[in-house]
Amino acid sequence: MANILVVDDSKVMRDMVVACLRGLPGAVFAHAGSGLEAIERLSMERFDLVVLDLNMPDIGGIEVLEFVRGQDHLKTVPIIVVTTRGDEGARASSLEAGASRFMVKPFSPEEILAETRALLGLAEGV
Repeated sequence: MANILVVDDSKVMRDMVVACLRGLPGAVFAHAGSGLEAIERLSMERFDLVVLDLNMPDIGGIEVLEFVRGQDHLKTVPIIVVTTRGDEGARASSLEAGASRFMVKPFSPEEILAETRALLGLAEGV
């Protein structure tokens, strides 16, 4: 079972990510609608993977990444950044801050599912 935190200020986007990952057996999803809520949840709960938007109104995705990578117990949690910002600067700053993968919206359901499976160490079809 994988506990996955989906962080995006758009409920529609959070629901879309969950729909894309619904094929993961036993996956449990939690939602955060802001960077601050994400940090609060990550401080209190254990997650196996985080799907994180960059552009949020309070605390942005880069700041969330920096927080997570600064915490000993969170340093190894895989994080997939999903953003509308497809420029090289956004990619470079995300990866430098500790993102495991960088994806530009819109992404295909197969793409995010494959990246999630790889980061969770799940074989295809599991």
